Amino acid sequence: MSLMSEIDSYLHRTGVAETTFGRRAVNDPRLVRDLRRGRVPGPDLRARIEAILTARRP
Repeated sequence: MSLMSEIDSYLHRTGVAETTFGRRAVNDPRLVRDLRRGRVPGPDLRARIEAILTARRP
């Protein structure tokens, strides 16, 4: 599963807004929008995003 599809699944499952997710993950409310537009996260950013996704799994 791609990072973007994991984020989409998380947002759908939790009802969290894209901007809220970005703020919580990396203090960047435009994160999800930028990823949709082709931003490629570096290894540190990707690790921080994945930490949020795995920490909040049921």
